[in-house]
Amino acid sequence: MPSFYDALEKRSADERLAELSEELPKLIELAKTKTNHYRESLAGFDPSAISSPEKLASLPVLRKSSLIQNPDQPLAVESVLPNDLSEIHHIFQSPGPIFEVGMRKKDWWRFGRALVPVGIGNGDIIQNCFSYHFTPAGMMFETAAAAVGATVVPAGIGQTELQAQAVASLKVTAYAGTPDYLKAILEKGEELGLDMSSVTKAVVSGGPLFPALREEYDRRGIFCRQCYGTADVGLIAYESVATDGLIIDEGVVVEIVRPGTGEPVPDGEIGEVVVTALNPDFPMIRFATGDLSAILPGMSSCGRTNRRIVGWRGRADQATKVKGMFVRPEQVAQLANRHAEISRIRLTIKHDGSQDQMIVHIEGAADAEQIYADSVRDILKLRGQIEIVAKDSLPNDGMVIDDQRTPG
Repeated sequence: MPSFYDALEKRSADERLAELSEELPKLIELAKTKTNHYRESLAGFDPSAISSPEKLASLPVLRKSSLIQNPDQPLAVESVLPNDLSEIHHIFQSPGPIFEVGMRKKDWWRFGRALVPVGIGNGDIIQNCFSYHFTPAGMMFETAAAAVGATVVPAGIGQTELQAQAVASLKVTAYAGTPDYLKAILEKGEELGLDMSSVTKAVVSGGPLFPALREEYDRRGIFCRQCYGTADVGLIAYESVATDGLIIDEGVVVEIVRPGTGEPVPDGEIGEVVVTALNPDFPMIRFATGDLSAILPGMSSCGRTNRRIVGWRGRADQATKVKGMFVRPEQVAQLANRHAEISRIRLTIKHDGSQDQMIVHIEGAADAEQIYADSVRDILKLRGQIEIVAKDSLPNDGMVIDDQRTPG
């Protein structure tokens, strides 16, 4: 088995940035001509000026809520979908409804890059337990397996007894699916008295691979690694043999931004994952995934040179209602931006048995409590208890709204 998917994984930082400086302007120009959404949202931007990740940060963020299709309008009106859908091979649907496209081109979603570090390739039989129904997940790993030469059992989700029987009968060597479903299949097989020992490799996604489950697979002799992607942009990052973070895919640019904004945070600080997919068939510019993560320093010890993220650290959408009023991360960001000396804010929402309470923790000026209180009322339309705290004392976990109320 090859150690690397291709030579792109071993590029120097300078080589990667030089190629990106050529790709980004072309991608942005294409997006403006190919889709109605980007024609409008990027109308005031010169593509030739967007030639680096730093300059990319000047463009607006695209949020999931903007992708929800209005049933009263034609499919591509005000959409990120290509205007000419006759060029598209597949159209998938996620809840919303949100429509995503797919192509039959080799490894179009790029998940083959996540299979190689696991050792999946020619001679393997991979049981693909991602859904083939409406969503693209099944096809993502179908095309990935084809790219590395593996044979696919298109099992999809459910019918666990049949899944176990297929593993035993076909001597399946590898699994693709959610982290915990493999355990369910193995246990069902053991319950039925079947030999499940042929499975020695697994690539999982759709949720975090928790340490206890990783250890369970290790104990069973299954080499398991996780990868991270979405229906909208394909593969974002993946684990290698080294398990020292998730390595960013070569087909995307990943930014970590302050939740509710498009402003990049320093490396190491937790924020929202924003992805630009370098895909001419389906350009996605600064797509906000809603997931929290952080950039790790340095490179992986496996020899791949791209940047890494720490993995999933929660969701960025922390909107909640306080005294009947919505409070959103965007408002918290607006509050911080109003006062240059503020480094971080965290709202804590509690209930004292009769009414909601909002405590506003601010890393800011010690003598500005009343000024901050006025800004809170102005922006959040609520009164809050202001607590000035020392710089860097608030947790670096990406959370700006901590709702501690217990339902019911």
